[in-house]
Amino acid sequence: EMESGSSTGDAKLDQAVRQWLLYDKNPKTASVVQDLVREGAVEALRKCFASRMEFGTAGLRAAMGAGVSCMNDLTIIQTTQGFCRYLEESFGSLKERGVVIGFDARAHPPSGGSSKRFASLAAAVFISRGVPVHLFSDVTPTPFVPFAVSHLGLCAGIMVTASHNPKQDNGYKVYWENGAQIVGPHDKEISKAIEDNLEPWPESWNTEEALKSPLLKDPYQNVQTQYLKAIQKHCHHRDINKSSEVKIVHTSVHGVGHAFVQSAFQAFDLRPPYAVEEQKDPDPEFPTVKYPNPEEGEGVLTLSFALAEREGATVVLANDPDADRLAAAEKQDSGRWRVFTGNELGALLGWWMFHCWKQHNADAAAVKKVYMLSSTVSSKILRAIALKEGFHFEETLTGFKWMGNRAKSLLDQGNTVLFAFEEAIGYMCSPSVLDKDGVSAAAIAGEMISYLATKNKSLSQQLTTVYEEYGYHISKNSYFICHNQEVIRSLFERLRNYGDKKASYPTECGRFSVSAVRDLTTGYDNNQPDNKAVLPTSSSSQMITFSFTNGGVATMRTSGTEPKIKYYTELCAAPGNRVTWQQLKKELDELVDAIENFFEPEKNKLQPKVE
Repeated sequence: EMESGSSTGDAKLDQAVRQWLLYDKNPKTASVVQDLVREGAVEALRKCFASRMEFGTAGLRAAMGAGVSCMNDLTIIQTTQGFCRYLEESFGSLKERGVVIGFDARAHPPSGGSSKRFASLAAAVFISRGVPVHLFSDVTPTPFVPFAVSHLGLCAGIMVTASHNPKQDNGYKVYWENGAQIVGPHDKEISKAIEDNLEPWPESWNTEEALKSPLLKDPYQNVQTQYLKAIQKHCHHRDINKSSEVKIVHTSVHGVGHAFVQSAFQAFDLRPPYAVEEQKDPDPEFPTVKYPNPEEGEGVLTLSFALAEREGATVVLANDPDADRLAAAEKQDSGRWRVFTGNELGALLGWWMFHCWKQHNADAAAVKKVYMLSSTVSSKILRAIALKEGFHFEETLTGFKWMGNRAKSLLDQGNTVLFAFEEAIGYMCSPSVLDKDGVSAAAIAGEMISYLATKNKSLSQQLTTVYEEYGYHISKNSYFICHNQEVIRSLFERLRNYGDKKASYPTECGRFSVSAVRDLTTGYDNNQPDNKAVLPTSSSSQMITFSFTNGGVATMRTSGTEPKIKYYTELCAAPGNRVTWQQLKKELDELVDAIENFFEPEKNKLQPKVE
């Protein structure tokens, strides 16, 4: 109980703290809050209780710790109670079909929080309502959850992971019955249901009972077996794989990927990749890396390069800690390592998926039912390949939730969705997982590398071939840091009311002429007959795309999760265009400088990205 004298002078805060101490049964987080109350640490209490974690379309992501702004036992119970109630309203069949829950290896000893603990609390909540729960008995890659939802015909899936975030974070990612991440309005409705179910139900804390319940099943063996069977549909060159001498190094960066990538390579008859010993076992402390994010490139791959040098391997593959993303690097003739960007690996995998499809489908008409997708801030290389080869390309909003849901509706209409990707190293190479999947992508990349080796080609050489055939696509993405929401807003408003004219966008950017503008904040697109954008719009986030007469495209957007203004630029040359890579690169650098000037970085005190 709060001592009668210990009031913070803030009635709303006192109320929140009292409610917390009434509800929280985790001795570690409860005593943290009690200590703060005793010390009268008002600012610290405010940090823990100021605002509840926002339940968005990616679910939750926050630091583990005490209070409603953090991931902990109580907030997991409250979130799951709301989600459970919402599923009860949405599905009459919830008690027949049930849900799946997976988790990674994250843990935070000071608050007693861990992914496994959160997963068993979530299971207890559902079981207390008579809902069957398929709870994985051990850590799995994130893609196993959407796979299980589709494969077992469940109503929903939850994955407890913070992916590649810093070690103190955790997250709660939600999938709908279609096997894709939730999109609006589900997130808003779940948020409401959480607010209506904050008091823990009596059984919600009882993980001991839940784990003994006949409603609890362990899908681990079955899902892994079925998953490996499903991805083998994409193994087309078993003979080459069997005899290949190619050496590949793999790192799972202290995450869950190691065992699963080894199994996937085995399923493809590829020789096992060399595992980076210091990083192969799950470790919530991530001891060898500053940030466990393979997108950061070099730093995360240092140990992989060293192992590759020792073993004479030419390629390194890396997964992020929850194994839904894949990075690749290749040793060049110069002896330097080239880390491919997400867009470059997307170009290679997109080329490969179509190449394999074409070999198996002689019927020329079949290509009309083939689709590839990428997000609007990713490279347009798939559009160029689609134009030349005759299949369909579509772009979606940023985030795999959009590609997963779009892929599902295309599949339901009898189409083939061959491939989808986003520049943040996310790849969907198989429709059996309607989300990004770094495990299947790793095995498919392994086969592509082995196939290219029989033609004496490296990945870099093949990438050049792709660009020569479909047109060079070079991109440059970066961001500014800005903690002032007002500055960010006025900066985008200035672009909407540019120069002396109200309600008009710039027609020039430095020496480059703008050929089209699409504003997904307001729903404007002057490339459409009625000036209305085709993609869904959201007034709560900023996003403007400029197209230029020289084949350049630039998108600027705000980040949903960080204080950043991000920009994504690309120059697309037509196939057979005799312009050199160097010339294109120089032109793109100039375009990026011009774009940065739009932001008036000095005037707005924007901090550039630290390299």
